Amino acid sequence: MKKINQVKMDTTKSFSELVLELVASADEVASLAKDSEIDTEPLSEFAIYIEKLSPILDTLREDKMIMDTPTIRSAIGSLEAELQRARNCIVNKSVCLNEHHRFDVIQKLTHDLGRSLGLLLFASIGVSLDLKDKLGVLHKEMMNHSYFCSSSESITDNEQVCCDKEELVIMGIEREDVALQLKYGNDDEFKNSLLGLEILIRDKIVDCDWITDEGIILILFNRMGSTKCIDRLGIIKVLRSIAFQNHQTKEKMADINSLTTLVKSLARTEMERREAVGLLMDLCELSSVRRRIGRIQGCIIMLVAILNGNDTLSSNDAGKLLDALSCNTQNALLMAEAGYFHPLIQHLKEGSEMSKILMATALSRMVLTEKTRALLGEDGAIQPLVIMFKTGKLEGKLSALNALQNLSLSNKNISYIVDSGILPPLLQLLFSVTSSLMSLREPASAILGTLSSSDSILEHRDLPNQLLSLVNLSSPNIKCNILLALNSILSQPGASEVRAKTIQNGVMQLLLPLISETDTKIRMAALNILYTITKNLSIEETYLPNIVNIISASSSKAEKAAAVGLLSNIPISDKKATDLLKKLNLLPTLVTLMGCMNSSNSTTITRWLEESVAGIFIRFTLHSDKKLQLYAVEMGVIPILVKLISDGSIKAKSRAATSLTQLSKNSLTSKSSRNSRWGYCVPSPTTDGFCEIHSRFCSVKGNFCLVKAGAIPPLFRVLEGDEREADEAVLVTITSLLQDEIWEDGSNFIAKIPGAVEAIIRMLEVGSLKAKETALWILERILRIESYRSEYGGSAQLVLIDLAHKGEPSLKSLLAKLLTQLELLQEQSSYF
Repeated sequence: MKKINQVKMDTTKSFSELVLELVASADEVASLAKDSEIDTEPLSEFAIYIEKLSPILDTLREDKMIMDTPTIRSAIGSLEAELQRARNCIVNKSVCLNEHHRFDVIQKLTHDLGRSLGLLLFASIGVSLDLKDKLGVLHKEMMNHSYFCSSSESITDNEQVCCDKEELVIMGIEREDVALQLKYGNDDEFKNSLLGLEILIRDKIVDCDWITDEGIILILFNRMGSTKCIDRLGIIKVLRSIAFQNHQTKEKMADINSLTTLVKSLARTEMERREAVGLLMDLCELSSVRRRIGRIQGCIIMLVAILNGNDTLSSNDAGKLLDALSCNTQNALLMAEAGYFHPLIQHLKEGSEMSKILMATALSRMVLTEKTRALLGEDGAIQPLVIMFKTGKLEGKLSALNALQNLSLSNKNISYIVDSGILPPLLQLLFSVTSSLMSLREPASAILGTLSSSDSILEHRDLPNQLLSLVNLSSPNIKCNILLALNSILSQPGASEVRAKTIQNGVMQLLLPLISETDTKIRMAALNILYTITKNLSIEETYLPNIVNIISASSSKAEKAAAVGLLSNIPISDKKATDLLKKLNLLPTLVTLMGCMNSSNSTTITRWLEESVAGIFIRFTLHSDKKLQLYAVEMGVIPILVKLISDGSIKAKSRAATSLTQLSKNSLTSKSSRNSRWGYCVPSPTTDGFCEIHSRFCSVKGNFCLVKAGAIPPLFRVLEGDEREADEAVLVTITSLLQDEIWEDGSNFIAKIPGAVEAIIRMLEVGSLKAKETALWILERILRIESYRSEYGGSAQLVLIDLAHKGEPSLKSLLAKLLTQLELLQEQSSYF
């Protein structure tokens, strides 16, 4: 075998300078080969190889990670020497005059350059994988190339093995030393011996027995597990080569320590992660590996993360590996906990009875997000659970129900569950008296309560009556769940017919006794249903004390709100109910309750409470019952009404405005009191108590004066806001300040409030038809005064003309009056 001398390099030059000189030599040789007049075909092929070398060398020069070592300098020197020899042969034409000799010379030049490339390949420490691959490919091409000639033959496999052995000798590594340097060598020696081992394995110079005898696999795993390991990626690649060459070697990698070391690479760089997943895939053919790998902490979590990552190759391998591991139920559960539910769903569909129970039980206990629940429903988890509930044994039914209850917390899944046909067996179970099934009734009632919020539940028209028949036959928890389900059904917008039918079937008589229950949940559920169904329905007088007592005594704000809401539903025309509620001291209870509320902490419950209280105040401030109004004002309702106008929800504002209107209409006829005093967080009256609108001494308690109550500015702020539901009620309240006897003083007072007249004009643009009509009536009175016509006429006329063009019949008369006031229309006009 030909010995290749290692060339000593000039140590005064930088690595970059050496490679740059090498590139220049390669370019020169390539140019000479292409331009040679001697048999251009083999030299042209030779030139192609040299041209491929130049960009690789350029990349090598720019690689910042490559380590400048004596070994690599020696490799560069050898390559430089071979290029110079090639140059001399091409230039010296006499060397290549004989055709047969010419082919031998060119082939020898190619192979010698290939060997020098191999030396450079093995000496390159830190070089990128891509560059190493390119070097390796060009090395093999040049070593295997044959120039066709009768006297020349392709390099044989034996010659290739000799070449590779020669390369190992050049690196200072013999086969016998590989194991020793892998185990004890420094970083450079280890990397070189690792590359040498790769060649030994690739070209089958060593076999499984040698690898086993030398303990190579254990050595590699020990080095990979070291905190100072500098080439885990290279180690994993070699291990994959070992596993690929011989199946028996996989057993040596299957112990828990080796697998744990390998799993740690799943959390490292992308390339290391990719190779680690690939090796685990290779090893997963062994049942022992599949059993052990799931027990390694963090393994499945990392595999799921890789599956969901951006690296397509790693993701595909991770998916295959997870599928291979998912046959084990414990692994499938770990995958589900990591957010990969496909194996769990497969076990629910195709697993054994015990496997299905394990999956369903785990699913019932998992803390899931709305998105995760929805994805489980879309991926098919619901149908097998419903089948488990219908056909399974007791334990299977229970685990399926609990899992379905968890999934039903997603609105998207409710329709899936209802459509699966679960309602008939659920009801059958609730009506069952079989002792073995009694433990299932509570979870069945719970899931029924959740499913009842679905629109599709209304298709089951007999369901409400079936639920009612169960109320008094059930334990407290089941009764509560049934009541919640019933309320969900009856609360739906499309359930008016169902509500009417339920009332006809005696739901009131069944539910009213429940408001005396000691169980708060049952009492609350009953109150909610009664609130839902009793719009404008009277309640038996015997139950009113209990409801008022809940308002005063309950510690639950939600329960108070439901009770107040129920009372606000009673028709205002029910005089007996009003008298009884007065005797029960409902008004002072409500005033105290509202006084304790923090208006800045608005919630759904507090808004409901405010709106219901405002509704009840309408009952006690009726314009036709001045005596009742006096009682209400004495109890302190006006400060609460002003507070609601200022800070309440838009519905509360509307109802409060209605009560203020009823009171204000009687301000002119009610007695006044010069010395009246009043607090409740409302601005105090002026010192002399004289009212600019009523032209008399007014007070809040004496004649319900809205001026003295400080209610007028908040009313206009409602009109200036963005919500429109209260506009009509507020505008009607303002009309009470412009009655025939006081319209001029009322107009002057309104005009003094900044932005008030502008708010009225704005209503003509944004208000409802009824609000526009009332706003026109108010504006007509204000613009009767000449100074206000001059001030506001210009801004009003554009809006008025626009309204006139739209031609609303109900507004025509009022528009005509205003247009005439502004001299925009003649009294004789056909518009009248």
